[in-house]
Amino acid sequence: MSWQNCTLGDVVKLQRGHDLPERLRVDGPIPIVSSSGITGRHNVAKAEPPGVVTGRYGTIGEVFFLEEPYWPLNTALYVVDFKGNNPRFAAYLLRNTLKNYQSEKAAVPGVDRNVLHLLKVRAPDRQLQERIVSVLSAYDDLIENNRRRIALLEEVGRMLYREWFVRFRFPGHEHVKIIDGLPEGWERRPFGQIAVLNYGKALKEENRLEGTFPVYGSSGVVGSHQVALVEGPTIVIGRKGNVGSIYWAPTNFWPIDTVYFISKGQADFWLYLALPSAGFQNTDAGVPGLNREFAYSRELICPTPRLRQLFNEAVEPMFVQRTTLENYNSKLAQARDLLLPRLMNGEITV
Repeated sequence: MSWQNCTLGDVVKLQRGHDLPERLRVDGPIPIVSSSGITGRHNVAKAEPPGVVTGRYGTIGEVFFLEEPYWPLNTALYVVDFKGNNPRFAAYLLRNTLKNYQSEKAAVPGVDRNVLHLLKVRAPDRQLQERIVSVLSAYDDLIENNRRRIALLEEVGRMLYREWFVRFRFPGHEHVKIIDGLPEGWERRPFGQIAVLNYGKALKEENRLEGTFPVYGSSGVVGSHQVALVEGPTIVIGRKGNVGSIYWAPTNFWPIDTVYFISKGQADFWLYLALPSAGFQNTDAGVPGLNREFAYSRELICPTPRLRQLFNEAVEPMFVQRTTLENYNSKLAQARDLLLPRLMNGEITV
């Protein structure tokens, strides 16, 4: 089994993704993949599996592997020819190659596929590729399994929320009168009377020191830092970019300036699950964003304080388990990322 010095273009051929404005998207089963991963769904695929996608603009260095038909967006590059190599190995090689990659075009942050094709890499024969994949994919398969469990816990929480606060089948509902369409004691209140939206603070990628605290952007966790700005658990809301996105932040973290955050004392599980019904949306025509005054004007249906407390107690075990799984995934990813460069340079033999 041997390693060969070659270029990235000898291993894979990359192509720019395809434009798909939101107004042209039709909800369906096909994942839309951008530089930050799956960011939507469509009813038509542009590429067949196996798929390997990486960022062209925006999030640089992340690599996503897909086993279903997909649509790669124009902010991404995707592999159109694996040239006889193991597709998952190609994904790991690309991730290892792009780690800490710096574009020569400082004025226009991004990557040029033609430049990437010329990057010097080392690649083993197909048999060794498959052995390397068997080691690294064991970590990724565990991570994906945990992600599915996290998604299931999230859905169970949302189902319980809908049962109590949309269908009004909460404990003791049989004995509560409905007045003006709401259970007695409930009220409609503008979001601005429930919580304050605080602005995140800029933290450029080059200024981040990799650490234990997650950094949140409008697409979720976008990195880590050695310092936290906000105490968790609390809620993060997309302000620019992925407008109106909502995330539960279980630990202390740093919110960058593309998001709002709610202070810990005002956030709970009920509010996190209620916020999607607020209808947050882009309100700035020139620069897509969520206007704070508009967000404050959106109404939420608020139950009695006692029922809100009961709900928080009911779903807390789900959120605790979710946080445990997220922490486990973080450790798995760290272990995989420590192994990755050592396997890719032949330092560890398999």
